[in-house]
Amino acid sequence: MRSDSGNANVRIVLVALTAALAGAGASIYFDPTIAMRLASTEPGQRLLGAVLKSQAPAPPEGVRVAERGGLVPAMTLPDANGTATRIPDAWLGKARLVNLWATWCGPCLKEMPDLQVFANEQGANGVQVVGIALDDAAGVRDFLQQHRITYPVLIDAPGPADAGVRLGNPAGVLPYTVLISAEGRLLKTKIGPFDDKQAIADWAKH
Repeated sequence: MRSDSGNANVRIVLVALTAALAGAGASIYFDPTIAMRLASTEPGQRLLGAVLKSQAPAPPEGVRVAERGGLVPAMTLPDANGTATRIPDAWLGKARLVNLWATWCGPCLKEMPDLQVFANEQGANGVQVVGIALDDAAGVRDFLQQHRITYPVLIDAPGPADAGVRLGNPAGVLPYTVLISAEGRLLKTKIGPFDDKQAIADWAKH
């Protein structure tokens, strides 16, 4: 679950979307990059999400999973220093772009500098970037210091009821990003990495 996990997640996205296209009647003789290009569109993301959800194990009994347009389920997560954040209460009043990641996930790390630039450009009044690391606190704390990531990052242990699952990602593919309204509703989801800062800005428009 370490050095190869980032590449494995990319392969999962590609295979899942390829299967979805085949199931929808698309030719099996297409360039695989088509699948990744489609994954960058909203219809492609919805299709990919549906395929991954159908293949993922059911969440544990009693675990509520956010649905598009619905309120984010309540949870409390610590940051790297142990300070707890109550979700969604602490996020009410401002839209949030919440990025699920891990230090072992290559595509996650590649997009983080662009997320940091986007966060800086938003200031205090725009869409607020929040990371949720599915990792151990010590490793995350060291990573944030080394790479000068200053937007808030919370931590959760990966598992069948982690924050990613509760935010609509039962398959556990990383990176995974959600846009949450100022009222605490899940507006949209993104499976896989952003290409660049402009892609983040375009996606976060709502």
